[in-house]
Amino acid sequence: MNRIAVRTVVPESLTERSRTTMHAALAGARRGPLSMLAFAGPAIVASIAYMDPGNFATNIQAGAGYGYALLWVVLLSNLIAMLFQSLSAKLGLVTGRNLAELCRDTLPCRRVMVMWMISEIAAMATDLAEFTGGSIGVSLLCRLPMLPAMCVTAAVTYSLLQFERRGFRPLELAIAALVGVIGLSYLAELTMTQVNWRAVAFHTLTPAIPDSNALTLAVGIVGATVMPHVLFLHSGLMQNRISARNERERATLLKFSHIEVVVALGVAGLINMAMVIMASGAFHQGHPEMASIETAWRTLTPLLGSAAAGFFLTALIASGISSSVVGTMAGQMIMQGFVGFHIPVWVRRLVTMAPAFVVVGLGVDATRALVLSQVALSVALPVPMIALVWFTSRAGLMGRYRNSRITNVAALVCTAIVICLNLVLCWKTFK
Repeated sequence: MNRIAVRTVVPESLTERSRTTMHAALAGARRGPLSMLAFAGPAIVASIAYMDPGNFATNIQAGAGYGYALLWVVLLSNLIAMLFQSLSAKLGLVTGRNLAELCRDTLPCRRVMVMWMISEIAAMATDLAEFTGGSIGVSLLCRLPMLPAMCVTAAVTYSLLQFERRGFRPLELAIAALVGVIGLSYLAELTMTQVNWRAVAFHTLTPAIPDSNALTLAVGIVGATVMPHVLFLHSGLMQNRISARNERERATLLKFSHIEVVVALGVAGLINMAMVIMASGAFHQGHPEMASIETAWRTLTPLLGSAAAGFFLTALIASGISSSVVGTMAGQMIMQGFVGFHIPVWVRRLVTMAPAFVVVGLGVDATRALVLSQVALSVALPVPMIALVWFTSRAGLMGRYRNSRITNVAALVCTAIVICLNLVLCWKTFK
């Protein structure tokens, strides 16, 4: 009697299907826009850090207090972000290691410990902004006190983090969906706001700092846009997606990565500009002192209608939850890279949430805490920026993919701009 062997076919997961598509595209077996979409993901995940609740806080204050005058800062910050996220992605692709791991393996122990401490503080400041902002949205939507709203936000964030167990693709798609929610919400709000597009174009391209408070906000915008934790994260996101089998494939992966960075961060930059434009149109004339996310939400209803307030709240919740997920991922990568040991995600989640609970428990104004956290991030930012420029310019590490002279000059100039802004901020604070 013949036995018939029955083979059970296990369906491929989303992550496995993505890898199959990427390998086929690299081999030339698949072409077209759909095959290129399989490579998208890391820059989209990184881009959510550029649309977090800290951006809401600084952009509302910038638009309400100064109209369109600080739009050029948003553009400059976004261009700096594009350059450094490209460098971070290239570092991960070429070396197969993330920025924190390279620091640990290459630099002296004392310097590594200092960098780790600064990066951990930056990760906590990041999560303060992201987690608190999402909780504000949940609090306003569900009419809950802040502490219960924070517990709800923590539960939702932890649930999203469980997607990582199924590989990289499910979480990337979830983050992409939330980015879409934020973008569509602000697109809808722009249709409800009166906009002087000629003035928008002028101030986007014309630098101006009206007064000292505008300078503080400008530094906050830089800190809210160019994020230190996500410079570490992007290099790590490139490690476990797909490995190049030869130099041609590696060059192709780098090309797709650069395209994704420009598109994803370009969208993030437009959303940030939309935040400033909306705040200018709604608040600049009658409410230039607007400084609170909660007050902005309540004021939008009589000014632009309940639909505008609803879109604002939807974008805020999507931003807070998704950026809190990304912040936890970055915090884990920073700790594992610098120290070399793994911790459970729920422990990391508790560590990064602690400052937010302390701030709320002490009765500190949540929006003020958001703005100050962005200033703290701007002060911590030079550490990963300098490390990225140094590593990606080393021929022994990067080979043919080391930075060109133009890229090095541009990166050094951008780093100098950030450091100068930080020095001005410190001088103003101590004065």
